[in-house]
Amino acid sequence: MGDGSADLARSARDEAYALPLEAIDPAQPALFQADAHWPYFERLRREDPVHYTADSEYGPYWSITKFNDIVAVDTNHQVFSSDFLKGGITIGGGQANMDPLPMFIAMDPPKHDIQRKAVSPAVSPAHLQVLGPLIRERAGKILDGLPIGETFDWVDLVSKELTAMTLATLFDVPQEDRRRITYWSDVVTAIPMPGGLVESLDQKLAIFQQYQAYFVELWNRKVNAEPAEDLISMLAHHPQTRNMEPREYFGNVVLLTVGGNDTTRNTISGSVLALNQNPDQYAKLRADPSLIPSMVSETIRWQTPLAHMRRTAVSDIEFGGKTIRKGDKVVMWYVSGNRDDEVIDSPDRYIIDRERPRHHLSFGFGIHRCVGNRLAELQLTIIWEEILKRFPMIEVVGEPKRVYSTFVKGYEHLPVVIPARA
Repeated sequence: MGDGSADLARSARDEAYALPLEAIDPAQPALFQADAHWPYFERLRREDPVHYTADSEYGPYWSITKFNDIVAVDTNHQVFSSDFLKGGITIGGGQANMDPLPMFIAMDPPKHDIQRKAVSPAVSPAHLQVLGPLIRERAGKILDGLPIGETFDWVDLVSKELTAMTLATLFDVPQEDRRRITYWSDVVTAIPMPGGLVESLDQKLAIFQQYQAYFVELWNRKVNAEPAEDLISMLAHHPQTRNMEPREYFGNVVLLTVGGNDTTRNTISGSVLALNQNPDQYAKLRADPSLIPSMVSETIRWQTPLAHMRRTAVSDIEFGGKTIRKGDKVVMWYVSGNRDDEVIDSPDRYIIDRERPRHHLSFGFGIHRCVGNRLAELQLTIIWEEILKRFPMIEVVGEPKRVYSTFVKGYEHLPVVIPARA
């Protein structure tokens, strides 16, 4: 976005290629916050696509960085386990410095399949047809309320607002509580640090107690009411989940909160940034709004809202010329696989009319493929349909502030201006 970013990119590239290969550790939140991780993954894809980091903040781990290798790991749940008891789905093992919670994405079959099936109707094609008009109405109201000719934070006024409204509907909680859900979602993945969203693990645990208490009360209401089409009612009344342990229920609430909030909102923000960084593509979109669905998929690839997923090897396996041992931590870097030039043409370019725009890793593959992927695409499609009806341009007027995380690849702030019409 400016000379500062160019200087940062050059220095990051110099450092990434100066390090001894065995010393490369891409799992550094500061790299992601500075958008300086790209050359590390570029080098690993070229020189050591199945890479072992012996010493890191998170202990030793393998990095899987190429598209097809990631698919191979993601679809082999017999060897590469998601089980929370073995470490779960993030490189840190838990919810940013906490013990892993049981949730269906951090389970292996058959339990994973049963719990996923319980909530799948909430994002079925039939239910999305019902949600679509409501999302469109809300998107229109959000956009019509934006200031014109003044700088504002797109993340706060648009991205967070639309996704929080949708998630509140899916949970069937009052809309006035939607920002509580957004806040809890941020706390889940926040790394405790001075000056951070949470400053200590004790503070984080205290917030989690409030979060859990809210959803326990909601469960108690839903389990004693008639079955409905919201996520909590589905869990409370499904024969395979209605007797789940309280910790397991809360784990699934955490999963649905983060999955339904962070990923979509960060891609909404990412779409505005990507189009500003690629004005030829923005002009192409304005000239032909039928490209919105393709642009949405390209943005999901380009943004990669969850940078990685982790697995644990349950047996020794030869993989990519290396021996991965039983118990080893294996990290699939979706953010790297989505820039693999052996699978995606010109992967570092943002091209909204690609031939195969949905061919990306951002939703995962195999049994753990994102259950809400069509809802994410729907929200992005609708918000851009409504944007193009109203505004000839949304201008990014400052550097984005990115999230300090190796897991959620997103934005805290994105300053923009909608110019007044001439």
